[in-house]
Amino acid sequence: MTSQVSVYITTPDRDTALVIARALVEEKLAACANILGPITSIYRWEGKVHEEGEVALIAKTDAARAEALIARAKALHPYQVPCIVAWPIVAGFEPYLDWISAESNSAS
Repeated sequence: MTSQVSVYITTPDRDTALVIARALVEEKLAACANILGPITSIYRWEGKVHEEGEVALIAKTDAARAEALIARAKALHPYQVPCIVAWPIVAGFEPYLDWISAESNSAS
């Protein structure tokens, strides 16, 4: 069983996604982050349905670092209630999963 997670974060634009992704990797909260192209988000906020362009990023980290990563992403995020959710990685190429754990370990 693996102990890594993918953390999905939506941001208002590419620049914000880059700032968050770089900070998470530089601070060893994530081994890597992928910034995905423009997405369209449709959501209900304060009683109204909105449709907005956003940019998503997926950060990979060790499960033990997930809460710290989420807190740091929230601190850097301009939204009042940003989408920051962690999904467990249930299987994968073991050397890659080991790399995620090694690179997101604050002791290394």
